[in-house]
Amino acid sequence: MYGWDGNGWGVGAWVAMAVLMLIFWGGVVTVVVLLVRRTRPGEGSAALHPPHYDAERILTERFARGEIDEQEFTARRSALRRQE
Repeated sequence: MYGWDGNGWGVGAWVAMAVLMLIFWGGVVTVVVLLVRRTRPGEGSAALHPPHYDAERILTERFARGEIDEQEFTARRSALRRQE
C-alpha cells in the first residue's frame, strides 16, 4: 500500500507535477493574453483610420512646417480623398 511513509513515487514525481502544472498554467495565461490583444484594436489598426489617414497626416505636417503652400495642400488633400 502506498502512503505517507515514503513508499510512493517520491520527490521526483512531485517536482515533475509542479513543473508540468507551471507549464500548463503558463500556456493558459499566454493564450488568454494573445486572445485579448488580438480582439482589442491596436494603435495601427486599419479599422480605426481610413486608408488615406497616414498620408493625410504627413501632408498636414508638411503644411504646418511650411514646406508646401495652402494651394498645394488643398489640391493634394482633395486628391487623397478622391482615392477612397
